[in-house]
Amino acid sequence: MNLFFIFFGFLLLVIGGEFIVRSSVALSLKFNISKLVIGMTVVAFATSLPELIVSINAALSNSPAIAINNVIGSNIANIALVLSIISILSFIKVDKNFYRQDWPIMFGFSILLTVFCITDMVLNQVEGAILVVSLLFFIYFSLKKSDNKLNIDDIDDKLVSTSNTKIIIWLLISSVSLYFGAEFLVNGAVNFAKQINISEAVISVSIVAIGTSIPELAASLIAIAKKEKGISVGNLIGSNIFNIGSVLGITAIIKPIQIAQEIIERDIIWMLFFALLLLFMVILPRRNDLGKLKGFFMLLLYFVFITLAFI
Repeated sequence: MNLFFIFFGFLLLVIGGEFIVRSSVALSLKFNISKLVIGMTVVAFATSLPELIVSINAALSNSPAIAINNVIGSNIANIALVLSIISILSFIKVDKNFYRQDWPIMFGFSILLTVFCITDMVLNQVEGAILVVSLLFFIYFSLKKSDNKLNIDDIDDKLVSTSNTKIIIWLLISSVSLYFGAEFLVNGAVNFAKQINISEAVISVSIVAIGTSIPELAASLIAIAKKEKGISVGNLIGSNIFNIGSVLGITAIIKPIQIAQEIIERDIIWMLFFALLLLFMVILPRRNDLGKLKGFFMLLLYFVFITLAFI
């Protein structure tokens, strides 16, 4: 029954995430906000909202391991699961922004989070505020630098003609779906962990994290099926940056997150390892590409990580 609640929670979060993106973009277009700004801010934040709701819910429900490992596990899954699968299915070229901006900033956020966690085993309000402010600086400088280089073709201009009634309905659907999705997912994960006698940290870094990475995987698979060129390493890295900066930052401001020893000794180390692995995979042996062999290797290591977590 707990597994049913977990998967039903996933389903509601996917539905809520879809409708919050639609309504947010429609509202932004009505206010004549540029597509560049919408892509970098509105869409990016809206797609992180399901993770944010889950983390806040978990923190307020005294399940801090789920609050933080939801993000750590999702960041690992974005690289080692989602990126490896799309590398296997579709050859990916990596542009210069990966070295100049995307990877260094993602790794910088990861290191900053690690330092905050190991200092006193708590992610407190001040540290949360630093993460959020750092994210705002990242968005500001990205917007200033990007001009029209950002890929914003996936923002639907037709949403500008959406009626106010429909936007309100979408907002209501997304609010209800996100709220109950987080409730079902967190409660189901906590009870399932107790049922099979493993820690909440393991459940959150594996099952919960994979579930919250499903939208990214689904979007990438749809893009592959349509033979679109919009699949990029930068999109997934951007998701990882937003996960740390917005999800953990805002959650910590609302309620400080206690960090378990196993999260520092195992999960954070794996997150840093996969970030470094991605860099080496892009550099070696063929520079600036990710193909089947590299994808299979990263996917194999992801299964090793999941297996060791449960053992």
